[in-house]
Amino acid sequence: MSLPAEMRFIDLPSFGAPDVMTIATGPVPRPRPGEILVRVEAAGVNRPDVAQRQGTYPPPKDASPILGLEIAGEVIALGEGVNGFKPGDKVCALANGGAYAEYCAVPEGQALPWPKGYDAVKAAALPETFFTVWANLFQMAALTEGESVLIHGGTSGIGTTAIQLARAFGATVYATAGSEEKCGACEKLGASRGINYKTEDFAAVIKEVTGGKGVDVVLDMIGGAYFEKNLNVLAKDGCLSIIAFLGGPTVEKANLTPIMVKRLTVTGSTMRPRTAEEKRAIRDDLLSEVWPLLEEGKVASVIHTILPFDEVVEAHRLMETSTHIGKIVLKLR
Repeated sequence: MSLPAEMRFIDLPSFGAPDVMTIATGPVPRPRPGEILVRVEAAGVNRPDVAQRQGTYPPPKDASPILGLEIAGEVIALGEGVNGFKPGDKVCALANGGAYAEYCAVPEGQALPWPKGYDAVKAAALPETFFTVWANLFQMAALTEGESVLIHGGTSGIGTTAIQLARAFGATVYATAGSEEKCGACEKLGASRGINYKTEDFAAVIKEVTGGKGVDVVLDMIGGAYFEKNLNVLAKDGCLSIIAFLGGPTVEKANLTPIMVKRLTVTGSTMRPRTAEEKRAIRDDLLSEVWPLLEEGKVASVIHTILPFDEVVEAHRLMETSTHIGKIVLKLR
């Protein structure tokens, strides 16, 4: 397939509300050494996209300034040194930027084949959330079979992924969400108990359901607002893994005694600044440990809404309402 000179992409002329984004035309990127060029068929929408649009999450210096972190589509060109893929391969990939476009160049080590039976939309809903959950829940927090985990934001893209993977690997899962419907969705995905944070005290519920022991891991995207309560619900030698700050990044006052008394670990990370080597290692784990689960139907991408590429403004508005259960995906082809 010959490469066109230009493509459509979502431009961000200024930071602000969703309607600052516009459709624009620009040059098709050329793959650098170690990269593949993908003709994008679908792109996932994620919280970091919203943060970048608002001006609080700048892309790395060498990344595309175009929004978007995950794609699915067809490989159409290879950069120098690429040997793991060939033109015509159907892939999904974690992009460093540039996913809201008809063509996107991504490092070879951040791409995976579509799971068997998947189409572009289902595949595009995988990379950002699965990379993030695997790195934070399994690599850093070391969740293992027989342990328990509390997942905040259980119906977000991260939450629906984390619930399924934790259950698939033999953990007992509890999850918070903001309505009875959402709590029911968490339980359907594998949570033993959905906790409505608007009507229940999640710390009291966890104390009750664990007989006072607490959970081994907390996966948190709220941040400062939940910090002290998260420490209190952890069992001895537990781990708090922080991946976002929807409730603010600061803690004005907190009792840190549980960290010492219970030998707790507090950790966290963002995916985008990780090195190519680190992302490749996560990719390799996903391919060997998680892709078979996807192909067997034991774990699946959970998709709330599919919108045409031209409706990216509506996609971001929906993301900001937090009413969705699962992923929001843009369809380009």
